[in-house]
Amino acid sequence: MDNRAGEMQVLVEVVERGSFSAAGRRLGLSPSAVSKLVTRLEERLGTRLLVRSTRVVTLTPEGEAYAARARRILGEIDEAERVVSAGAAATPRGRLRVSATVGFGERCLVPLVPEFLGRYPQVQLDLSLTDEVIDLVAERADIALRAGPMRDSTLMARKVLESRRVIVAAPSYLARHGTPRTPQELTTHNCLRFNFRRSMDDWPFRDPSSGESYALTVTGNLEGNSGAMVHRLALDGLGLARIARYVAEADIAAGRLVPVLEAFNAGDIELLHAVFVGHDYLAARIRAFVDFLSARIG
Repeated sequence: MDNRAGEMQVLVEVVERGSFSAAGRRLGLSPSAVSKLVTRLEERLGTRLLVRSTRVVTLTPEGEAYAARARRILGEIDEAERVVSAGAAATPRGRLRVSATVGFGERCLVPLVPEFLGRYPQVQLDLSLTDEVIDLVAERADIALRAGPMRDSTLMARKVLESRRVIVAAPSYLARHGTPRTPQELTTHNCLRFNFRRSMDDWPFRDPSSGESYALTVTGNLEGNSGAMVHRLALDGLGLARIARYVAEADIAAGRLVPVLEAFNAGDIELLHAVFVGHDYLAARIRAFVDFLSARIG
């Protein structure tokens, strides 16, 4: 009977430590034994996983895919053993890779990091902020915090936050260009938009008299792929931005941004979910992080 988990561990150690010798020291094996195990794995899979040179060891594309899944499988094996041995009292521990949108990360998540790590000192948090939708497996992430509707039915998701969208502008912009009183007046204003494939140039509105919903096409001289970028440029007085209320809340309270056209607000909601690969033995560190966010933010 072969030891596939052992082969996975050898490969992951080589990748993490950058050489056969360093992996061997960690595993109590000689460099030649490590090399033979990797070669045996490559022969069984029928593909090269590592590119070896005199100084560095790098993964092939096939190696990247295999190593990402191997890390997850090894983590699940460790967690399954901890669940069996410690039951519900398993202590969250180990590396927790989290990807979050920039706006949510900077305003909501980062301020809570000290509290989370103080509560779970055996967790090592690896946090990345990006507005791009990532592949959890390819990016080796345990959790992704994503805005918008869920589309991948193979993933587990838990709602963390919902926020009404609002159109805002800096007082300096409104002083120069005036405050729009109706959505139709936006044709004379600079509207800051997003270039995401899921975004559109139409902004939704609701007629306060009839309750009828409709959309208007807006234009402007900037399209960005980051909510933080559009928010920042709105603060700088470049134009009007339509963003989630939680992103702008502190600036609205401080008078740095002014909501406009609130009487015509469509009331649409931006949802933010914690997304993760679900299985019977969900890692304690993942469960703890999702529960923590839901309690502190939700």
